[in-house]
Amino acid sequence: MHVPGRRRRGLLVLTGLAAILLAASTGLTAAATPQHADSLQQQVDAIHDTGVVGVLAEVTSPGTRDSARAGTAGLGAGRPMPRDGRFRIGSATKTFTAAVVLQLVGEGRMSLEDTVERWLPGVVQGNGNDGSQITVRQLLQHTSHVPEVLPEIPALTSAEGYRVERFRSYTPAELVGLAMRHSPTTDTDWSYSNTNYVLAAMIIHEVTGRSWAQEVTDRIIRPLGLTDTSTTGIVPSPFGSYAHAYATFGTDTSIDVTVLNPSMAIGSGSITSTTHDLNRFYAALLGGRLLAPAQLAEMTTTMPTPELGTGYGYGLGLGEIPLPCGGSYFGHPGELLGYRTWGGVTRDGTRTAVVYATSSGGKDTQQAMSALVGQQLCATRS
Repeated sequence: MHVPGRRRRGLLVLTGLAAILLAASTGLTAAATPQHADSLQQQVDAIHDTGVVGVLAEVTSPGTRDSARAGTAGLGAGRPMPRDGRFRIGSATKTFTAAVVLQLVGEGRMSLEDTVERWLPGVVQGNGNDGSQITVRQLLQHTSHVPEVLPEIPALTSAEGYRVERFRSYTPAELVGLAMRHSPTTDTDWSYSNTNYVLAAMIIHEVTGRSWAQEVTDRIIRPLGLTDTSTTGIVPSPFGSYAHAYATFGTDTSIDVTVLNPSMAIGSGSITSTTHDLNRFYAALLGGRLLAPAQLAEMTTTMPTPELGTGYGYGLGLGEIPLPCGGSYFGHPGELLGYRTWGGVTRDGTRTAVVYATSSGGKDTQQAMSALVGQQLCATRS
């Protein structure tokens, strides 16, 4: 049974891209032009003023790296936000997963036109779901209409669920089984679902004989030297230096949700990283260091997504987002219970910007985060 209210609430927890971008889209045209853009510190302060506990942003271009922070590492803490703090990047993970799939395509080991049924026979079925009618391309582009699993995860939907199940481990097959309780989405051509990327992770395993985590580590994290990035597995806390995360679950009370087993987000949102490592990843990706030209072209060829607003598009694990100075950039926002991030990169990979905040913030938080990224990426044109 399709339950729109439950599904919508779940999407807000782990990067409901549509919800996040729609919330932020009204701020893009109103954002300052590059010639009059606020400084990075002023933009970070503006995000902090929307009600988050802490904010950190980093912007890079060839030979330069600038960062700014505001707030503290925790409620009531005297420590400032750590400059190298690790955080759950949420759905920014999807770009890593899509890159691995496209590498396998480039190696001739699979095709974007392969069906889910070919690699995962009998996994997507029931309640109108049919893996023989869904391709890998449709998974990566969110056009499969596979139902969303997140509303089935108690730790993400209520304070009591979080307390009871924050250490629970899920297998990918279990997650897909939970999603199959629902019928496919049919309201729009493009329908964002984290289940798509759980399935992509399972296909990576079937194609290679190795886990999604191993493939992401060996194909992306190690070659790029992303020493502060981890696929985390079932580890419930960020390692090393980190700021605490908070969620309200729709109430007026903030709960510390730093501890969370992220296994419910394998392939779709379970990576832990830093602003610096994410910037390096985006620069390498759009700079052509991870994918051959044909596969990078597939990733960055976007379909219009009017559900997100005018000028938005979605490729394979990458969003195309309007710039306030004209044109667009590539990136992917992310959220996994108390950590929110927004990152992007210019089309040539020469300038990147990543910001993350702790706690849910207010209604203007995502708008302020998207404005920071857009203005900073426009700075090369001023």
